[in-house]
Amino acid sequence: MNILAIDTSNQVLGVAIQQNKQIAGEIITNLPKNHSVRLMPAIDQLMNELVLKPEQLDLIVVAKGPGSYTGVRIGLATAKAMAWALNIPIIGVSSLEVLAYQGRFFNGIICPFFDARRGLVYAGGYQWHNFSMQHVRTEANLVMDDLLDELKSSNQPVLFLSPDMELHRERIVTKLEGMAVIPEETFHLPRASHLIAAAKGKEPDPTHTLTPNYLRLAEAEAKWREQNKGKHENG
Repeated sequence: MNILAIDTSNQVLGVAIQQNKQIAGEIITNLPKNHSVRLMPAIDQLMNELVLKPEQLDLIVVAKGPGSYTGVRIGLATAKAMAWALNIPIIGVSSLEVLAYQGRFFNGIICPFFDARRGLVYAGGYQWHNFSMQHVRTEANLVMDDLLDELKSSNQPVLFLSPDMELHRERIVTKLEGMAVIPEETFHLPRASHLIAAAKGKEPDPTHTLTPNYLRLAEAEAKWREQNKGKHENG
């Protein structure tokens, strides 16, 4: 079985292919460049190196957010177009869950997060149990200080994973003191190959109705709704 995994939900761009239950190849870059012009060449390069044709793919797995609004849309649009054209199933996986796999085997709470600006983060809570990742906290867009207060009350060690770690490191260490575990830099980047692991056991999504998981409205949409709130209520 040939599985293509795509993640453009944040600055990291990741593409991986699994063949016969083994990761055959993976491309990862962490560059502030436009994913829209780099994603398809990365897929093409990896498939050419593996001498794999598009019609040989059996499944596509894609990170559906949260993260960058534009990045999430690029990944989903590409994955859905390919799945539809090739008539193969597609599975959308939380970008936070994918990052949590960098902390698998940790004995405690795994807290992946992405910075959402203005003191907010996208975050979730997971635990590795019986060789699988379990949700222990609903993913949400929330104030970082509130998240840290909640985690501190758990009285468990917490592994923090984030490509935005340096924006919040001082606050994490100050609030949680000895409870916080922050690994070295390489653990903070999501891996496209972990998308495949995270998709295991999940049912395929309807291709046309698979939607991004933003966890909050885009700023433009939020402003539009606020401006038109009275019109809808009075209408």
